Amino acid sequence: MAKATFKIWRTHEGGDGTFQTFHTEVTEGMVVLDVVHKIQAEQANDLAVRWNCKAGKCGSCSAEINGKPRLMCMTRMSQLNLWEPITVEPMRAFPPIKDLVTDVSWNFRVKKTIKKFLPRKPDAPDGTWRMAQRDVDRVQEFRKCIECFLCQDVCHVLRDHNKHDEFIGPRFLVYAANLEMNPLDTEDRVPDLKNEHGIGYCNITKCCTTVCPEHIHITDNAIIPLKERVVSRFYDPITRILRMAK
Repeated sequence: MAKATFKIWRTHEGGDGTFQTFHTEVTEGMVVLDVVHKIQAEQANDLAVRWNCKAGKCGSCSAEINGKPRLMCMTRMSQLNLWEPITVEPMRAFPPIKDLVTDVSWNFRVKKTIKKFLPRKPDAPDGTWRMAQRDVDRVQEFRKCIECFLCQDVCHVLRDHNKHDEFIGPRFLVYAANLEMNPLDTEDRVPDLKNEHGIGYCNITKCCTTVCPEHIHITDNAIIPLKERVVSRFYDPITRILRMAK
């Protein structure tokens, strides 16, 4: 058993907030969410925190621990330096609701703006499709996303520049890539990626990939291939000449 000092963000009336300091005991095997629940039960019954599965699969307990976007349920106390105060605060890219809870509803509105899956006609007489295993494998990675929105939170376009009206963020570039790279899909989202979804704002710093708890290669496997499609369509000189010739 060891002592730990936690500085947890608490909101006040009017929307402002400050860190409140708590001292508590931690035991072997605890994660940050365990300690937050312990503080909630013993010292701050009105502390607001969002969580669900406590298994790293629901994406609900996203927060910033010592300034880094992480899942509280997947951050072990043994990974942290207990000699220093541990800060826990809500994601900065989204409006605060109370304490560690933020309003992430913007993400669900963004998802509705992306054109839906539009399958081609079935290949076989029995109404089924045929596709190569390599094409299945290519998009399977993107389906691991748990929508924790940590990648959205760490993205400087949203976090620092508040371009929520112009940029859909890495989570939904992954979602668009999942659709665009599906060999059964016939919809064209490339113009929207350029004109509506702001893919040009991303400067591929890979910060989104770094914080992904599912280890999705967001930048290399999703964003860069989508950028290449936009460049090929709109900026490649040969493609532009051919389009003008039509």
